[in-house]
Amino acid sequence: MPVYNAPLLSIDAKETRRYAGLQKAVDFDEEKILAACEDARLMAAPKGIWEVYDYDCENQVIKSAPPCTIQGKKIGQHLAGCEKIIALSATVGEEVEEEVTRRFNAGEYSTAVIMDAAATAAVEQIADGMEKALTPKMAAQGFAMKWRFSPGYGDWPLEQQPELIRLAHADKIGVSLSASLMLMPRKSITAIIGLYRKQAETAPSHSPHGCAMCNKTDCPSRKQ
Repeated sequence: MPVYNAPLLSIDAKETRRYAGLQKAVDFDEEKILAACEDARLMAAPKGIWEVYDYDCENQVIKSAPPCTIQGKKIGQHLAGCEKIIALSATVGEEVEEEVTRRFNAGEYSTAVIMDAAATAAVEQIADGMEKALTPKMAAQGFAMKWRFSPGYGDWPLEQQPELIRLAHADKIGVSLSASLMLMPRKSITAIIGLYRKQAETAPSHSPHGCAMCNKTDCPSRKQ
């Protein structure tokens, strides 16, 4: 269960603006966004963890102990042709979340919203960093990586979140689940990445991902 502890040197202000729903607010003070990004960066405790498992793509079974059968047609299609999967988790810790709550309670609503968005951008950056670190490691073993897929995407039910927590050993970095299956700390993620053999320069077809696979076209955080 390798642990990822790379420092968070900055938080993407453009992504923070998007997560805050401010893409069209061209006159919004950029300094407020930059300040929230810096505050969130200083309070963040970035951590990540992952584990690699053999995978039976025909039956959608992760060969863990005990095995895990993945539910959902879209995730099955996404992992078609994969021999292994990476189960991962990432978090920025609790301090940022506590500060967001404090600001809301103090009536500092705009800065709370922006800081919350900055924390979301931060945890996605951590996961992106993990993917970049894993890519050459997997390539050395002859594997290419598909994009990460999380419970709640497509038709992969959130009810399988406990299984992914187990597979990724997310508890080792302090990530757990509430009774309603919400990740705790809230600014955390879990995901699966499929690994397939790099043969003849052709990869299994990829379905749309991220915002492209979501039909909520009026979402303020949607990527253009």
